Amino acid sequence: MILLSNIQDGIDVVTDGESVEKTLSIIELISSGGTSGVVIILILFLLLIVATYIYFERIFAIKAASKVDSNFMNQIKDHVSNGKIDSAQMLCVQQNSPVSRLIAKGITRIGKPLEDINSAIENAGKLEVYSLEKNVSVLATISGVAPMIGFLGTVVGMILSIFELANAGGTIQMDVLASGLYTAMTTTVGGLIVGIVAYVAYNHVVVRTDKVVHQMEANSVEFLDHLNEPI
Repeated sequence: MILLSNIQDGIDVVTDGESVEKTLSIIELISSGGTSGVVIILILFLLLIVATYIYFERIFAIKAASKVDSNFMNQIKDHVSNGKIDSAQMLCVQQNSPVSRLIAKGITRIGKPLEDINSAIENAGKLEVYSLEKNVSVLATISGVAPMIGFLGTVVGMILSIFELANAGGTIQMDVLASGLYTAMTTTVGGLIVGIVAYVAYNHVVVRTDKVVHQMEANSVEFLDHLNEPI
């Protein structure tokens, strides 16, 4: 009986000594950082939503602006060569794109010196570029501000940890430091993620915008060259 009792006790020890794997979800990780960590993460999440919205809104707008009929300039040249200015303007209205609006501005100046036509197209082009770059600066701002907000959370978390450590009476306990450390780490990671996403989105929008601007410049030069051709 004594032997059986010892064996049973040994089994209980082994059972009690088994390690239990502990898992931690993202929500639990964020909530473990305390109120300050949750507030900073919410701010970063809002910035992520704004950056995502601006990115897709600009991409769809730029995609629509880049659609130009491949035969558009040939038709414009034919109308202008034949003196059908009204038909050329109507064609530009039907296209309703940045390129067509630039050409329409140039058509309204036909008969004036070429420098005046070029200036009118350039001024209209600046307005079109401004429209294409709408809210893009917000993406650049978020890409720079988000990591800084994350680092602010890091500083706040470290201050909380030091404060708790100072009030612990010289006894270092990990559970006392855990809340501040969670705040420091989660906000840093969140800030870097939002900053990277916004930075990549900003650069992609800029590249797509530059392609549309080059398209506008190429068609404007083609239109001016046609006006400069000897009759």
